[in-house]
Order: sequence, then structure tokens, then C-alpha cells
Amino acid sequence: MKLGKVVVCGVGLIGGSFALALKAAGVATEVVGMGRTQAALAEALERGVIDSIAPDWADALAGADLVFLAMPVGQVASVLSSMAPYLSSTTIITDGGSTKADVVTAARQALGVRCAQFVPGHPIAGAEKSGVAAARADLFYKKRVVLTPLAENAAAHIDLVEQLWKACGAEVSRLDADEHDRVFAAVSHLPHFLAFALVHEFAQRADSDQLFGFAAGGFRDFTRIASSHPEMWRDICLANRSALLIELDAYMVELMRARVLLAGADAQGLQVMFDTARTRRDAWLDSLTPPGE
Repeated sequence: MKLGKVVVCGVGLIGGSFALALKAAGVATEVVGMGRTQAALAEALERGVIDSIAPDWADALAGADLVFLAMPVGQVASVLSSMAPYLSSTTIITDGGSTKADVVTAARQALGVRCAQFVPGHPIAGAEKSGVAAARADLFYKKRVVLTPLAENAAAHIDLVEQLWKACGAEVSRLDADEHDRVFAAVSHLPHFLAFALVHEFAQRADSDQLFGFAAGGFRDFTRIASSHPEMWRDICLANRSALLIELDAYMVELMRARVLLAGADAQGLQVMFDTARTRRDAWLDSLTPPGE
């Protein structure tokens, strides 16, 4: 498998890492950068993440085999609309957005029948730091990528995108877009929302300097993802707010149950809750470790 020209729109952590991974795997002849911030594009060029910067979509899409959209999901609709007039019938588009139903809707509206050329995807490989300086070629190694193909997609296009991610070292799964958003509202979007909220609550207190001064490993581990890109996570939470609200409500009910146990000094109830949580988490961690490691 060998692609000629690949366009990466958004050269931050995910887009930059995708570019580096394709280069390391030797599956792209040329990687062209697009984006709204010239400073980020210039840095990506200086670091060798991309080979050139396209001045506009007409130039970027000329002869392009693949476009990877790696901007916050709130920008996808406008970007697709901007590129649509210059999109040839042979260019495949995919993305790295953390929500999928909204992105699929945007693709259908912006691209019309050519939405068949768009294969939605989501690499589960973020980090708390953002920007092209954080990009690395092995970011996706042994990480999961979820594709949410459209009914209109040609099997060959889906397979190509899957093979590209595998060339980056990723393990590829497939889900329906709505199912994807339901699942990730629970296991990704809710934890990020809670981490941001907890740090924000501490930051508003009069004694916040003292609190952060004494915070150690537990607080650091619990709130690590609150160092993630604020704009990106604002867009994710808003795009998937219906599913996220359901998960947040369920968590609030669980917190109230835990509060009742604590207020009632119910030692046995608290221990059962803690034991159940630890056992399930340990089983999950064990499932992530290949036999023999």
C-alpha cells in the first residue's frame, strides 16, 4: 500500500502524529499541511512533520489521495464546506474526531453524494498535552482506532483507511456512529468533564494555592486529563451533550448513593462499593495485558 499526496488538516497532536506515523511506515510520498494557524503549520514544517504548507484548498486537494481532518469537531462542518468545491472523485477523506454522529451529519450536508468518500474514524490515543510539539510517530502503536463507516462507503475505501491505521501500529474496530457516541460519552467524555470540573472547583476556592500545594499523586492521576485541549473538549462535550448528560445524571445518582453511605457511616456499604470497583477495574487492566507480559 502506497499513497502519493496526503493532506493533514490540523497539525496538532493527532494530526501531527498521523503524519509522522505515515512517514515512518513509508506509506505516504508527500504530506501537505493545512490549518488555521500559520505558526503551527510553520512549526510542523520545521520539525519535519509535514513536507509543505498548502495556501488554500484548491492547492491542497490537487492530486490528493487522502485528507485527514484533525481539527476540533466544532470546526469540521465549515472545513468540509470549504473543501467541497475542490474535492475530486478520487480523494478519500477520514477524520480523527472524538464524536461521530455530528461529523457524519456535517459530511452529508457539506459533501452531498460525495459523502461516500468520507470514512469517519476516531483514534483512541490522545494525551494530556496538545500541539505539534507533542506529536510522535508511535502515538497510535497498539492503540485502538474506531471506524464508523457510512452505508455509502465503498468497501475498498474502508479497507484503505483501516490499512493506513494498521500501518501506524493501531488496532482497528468498527462501530455504528450513534453507538460510538454512546460508548465514548461514558468512558471518555464523562471522565474528561469530571476532571475539568474538579480542577475548576478547586481553582475557585480562596485557599486554592494551599490545596494545589499539597496535592500529590492521587490528585495528579485523577486530573491528568484536565490538561487536555480546552477548545477540543468544549466542542466534544457540546457535540455529544445528549449522551453525556445521560452519563452525568447516572454518575450523580451514584454519587448520591455514595454520599448516603458516607453520611450514615456505613462502613460495610462503603467497603462493598470500593471492593466491587477495584475488582472490576483490576479485571479490566488484566484484560489489557497480553499473556506473558
